[in-house]
Amino acid sequence: MPILDLYNHSEKRRNLAHFAAIASLAAVDGAVNPSEKEILDRFANKLNITDAEYKEVMKKENKYPIEAPFEMEKRYERLFDFFRIIFSDHDIDEEERDLVRKYAIGIGFSSKKAEEVLNRSIEIFRGRIPFEDYLMLIEKKG
Repeated sequence: MPILDLYNHSEKRRNLAHFAAIASLAAVDGAVNPSEKEILDRFANKLNITDAEYKEVMKKENKYPIEAPFEMEKRYERLFDFFRIIFSDHDIDEEERDLVRKYAIGIGFSSKKAEEVLNRSIEIFRGRIPFEDYLMLIEKKG
């Protein structure tokens, strides 16, 4: 039984799915190197992944595909979730940035669009958005 099937709670399941996708990206080129392991450890902590879940996800026979949503809004929602996780410590480092770029491409963005979305999202999450964008966001009804 896949580890994700053990969880019905949507947030826990989503966090575990994100972690599994990140782990798959880190292991795509073979063994996970020490710097990738360090990043995975940080993400595991941010996502409240238990040691047992971590070990299960990291088994060689467990390869978790990144599911690319068809709808663009769902792709943005996945990236938004990912950025919320990354910025839980109020910063993004180069390794995390590279991982997000790979993730964005994995869920269906072109390389160019992934870079654009990445740069813009970092500006937004760091609070460095232009007034026009702030005004649009604040006035949006929803």
